[in-house]
Amino acid sequence: MAERYTLARPYAEAAFELAQASGGDALSQWSDALAALSAIVADESVSKLMNNPRVSDQVLADAIIETGSSDFFSAETRNFVRLLIDNGRLSLAPEIAGLFETERAAAEDRLDIEVTSAVELSEAQREAFGQALEKRFDRKVSMSFAQDDSVIGGVVIRAGDLVIDGSLTAQLARMRQSLAH
Repeated sequence: MAERYTLARPYAEAAFELAQASGGDALSQWSDALAALSAIVADESVSKLMNNPRVSDQVLADAIIETGSSDFFSAETRNFVRLLIDNGRLSLAPEIAGLFETERAAAEDRLDIEVTSAVELSEAQREAFGQALEKRFDRKVSMSFAQDDSVIGGVVIRAGDLVIDGSLTAQLARMRQSLAH
C-alpha cells in the first residue's frame, strides 16, 4: 500500500501545482475531477477495460473522459487522464485523489477529520465536536461522520496521521493489557 502512495505522490503534487497555478476555483474543480476519476476507475467494467490488452490507450482514455463528461473533466484534467494512462498509473487514481485532498486541505489551512461512533451523532453533538476540534487544532475542520458498531461506545477521531481513540473497545483493550501485566 505504501508503494502505491509513493508512486501516486508525484502525480498528486503535479495536479495540485497545476490547480494552484490556474487560480480561481481550480482546486475545487480538480478535486471534483479526481473524485470522479477515482469512482470511474473503481467501476468493475472500467477495471476490465484497463486490464484488457486489446483496448488501446486512446480508446481507454476516450471511454473514461466520455464517462466523466465535460462536467468534471476540463482540458487540463483530460490531459492528466491521458498522462496517467500513458504511464500505466491509472489504477492509482484513488491514491492520487486522496493525496491531492491532503495538499488542498493544508493549503486552505483546513484539516479533514473523520469521527467514528457506535451510534449516529445528533446535530448538536456534531456541532460540539466541530467547535472542540477547531479549537484543539487551531484551524478550520472539515468533518465526516461514520458509524461502526465495533466501537461499542465513545468515538474514534482520525485527523491525518493522528488517531484519538476514545472508544470503549480501546479502553477495554487497555484494561485487559494492564491486568495481564
